[in-house]
Amino acid sequence: MNLILASSSPRRVAFLKELGLRFRRVAPNIDETRAPDESPRHYVRRVALEKARAVSRKHPQSWVLAADTTVVVDKDVLGKPNGERQARAMLRRLSGRAHRVYSGIALVHEETNRSRTAVSSTRVFIRELSDTDIQWYVGTGEPLDKAGSYGAQGKGALLIERIEGSFSNVVGLPLEKLYELWNAEGLGGLGLAGK
Repeated sequence: MNLILASSSPRRVAFLKELGLRFRRVAPNIDETRAPDESPRHYVRRVALEKARAVSRKHPQSWVLAADTTVVVDKDVLGKPNGERQARAMLRRLSGRAHRVYSGIALVHEETNRSRTAVSSTRVFIRELSDTDIQWYVGTGEPLDKAGSYGAQGKGALLIERIEGSFSNVVGLPLEKLYELWNAEGLGGLGLAGK
């Protein structure tokens, strides 16, 4: 099977490698601006589908997988910070409270006009963070390329008190949704033993 991951995310690459999938990577180039009053669920689904379609148009015989993840607190969408100052502000806002992480996922095959999408939602509780905690974490550089300014799979795991829902969703690729879409298309090679 010819699979393309429409992403430059090292975390998504790592997940697919761990699943034993053979794929190549093509970074999509789309406008990821959120429309006014667009719900987080609609936003991540739309952006994931636009990423997949942008790459699929150039590679119509390949299956293209794309995802998009965002953090939501108080109905505000927190994307990637534009620098250390904004990262510190986001972390202060998340400190000692719960928020939601939404990921949209899309699987597209242009030549056969097939596409499937799904959205995953996870509740994440961040522990109380001191200014010293925030300064240390921002100083690692880790939050600068992550929605909401933290990464659950790295040093940012220390900031998390608990998670309700999919851990892989918080990292950026909800594997339970990938499994559903993949098997709904009958693609094979991704499944549980005995299935």
